[in-house]
Amino acid sequence: MPGWLEAAWWGFVAGGALLVGAAVGWYVAVPARIIAWVMAFGAGVLISALSFDLMDEAERTGGLAATAVGFIGGASAYVAANAVLARRGAAHRKRSGDQQPSEAQSKGSGAAIAIGALLDGIPESVVLGVTLIDGSGVGVAVLAAVFISNLPEGLSSAAGMKTAGRGRGYVFGVWGTITVLSSMAAMIGYLTLDGASPFLVAVITAVAAGAILAMVADTMVPEAFQRTHLLTGLITTLGFLVAFAIERAA
Repeated sequence: MPGWLEAAWWGFVAGGALLVGAAVGWYVAVPARIIAWVMAFGAGVLISALSFDLMDEAERTGGLAATAVGFIGGASAYVAANAVLARRGAAHRKRSGDQQPSEAQSKGSGAAIAIGALLDGIPESVVLGVTLIDGSGVGVAVLAAVFISNLPEGLSSAAGMKTAGRGRGYVFGVWGTITVLSSMAAMIGYLTLDGASPFLVAVITAVAAGAILAMVADTMVPEAFQRTHLLTGLITTLGFLVAFAIERAA
């Protein structure tokens, strides 16, 4: 299978977890506490993956300077974009309760939430494509981290969208589109960075890592803490440990 096609496939698989989670959130009344537990676990998984895979790989590939520049740049870009979207109604896009505004309450919030969901998913997908460049196959730890974290994200967000009065067509249209775009992002990441300089690959990898960490801190942990409170740290730690074990076993 050509590398670009393999990248597209794994991007689709990882992004598809969002769609699966959304289906569960729409059709099954999952208790908010369970959603929060899974969200905390997913946060730990992502933190482990970006620490031991993305940042480590970026530093070994392009050096500490390139990694630091990309990491800060990715986090800054995410926070700036997230702030703009939050003012337009997407601040609580990952919340499963009644925090999400309806279209009547905040005109344009539906589009902002959709764009915000895309903003959350693209960095992860690009990284999946990058892990295939060396020809050794997809990064198993990164793939597992993205898939595991996407399930509660889709579940929680879809439940919140339903509570806000958004229709089934909107919900599945958003997550279906993001699944396709995740596939495309992984493919583009592979095609554009295959043969690129180690410095550029390191910067892009670190950009994604910075964006992911900012996303975890700004959206996933707050949703988890709202329900799990003092257990958040322990559940996040368990997620971190599972992802670390997968990375070491891969």
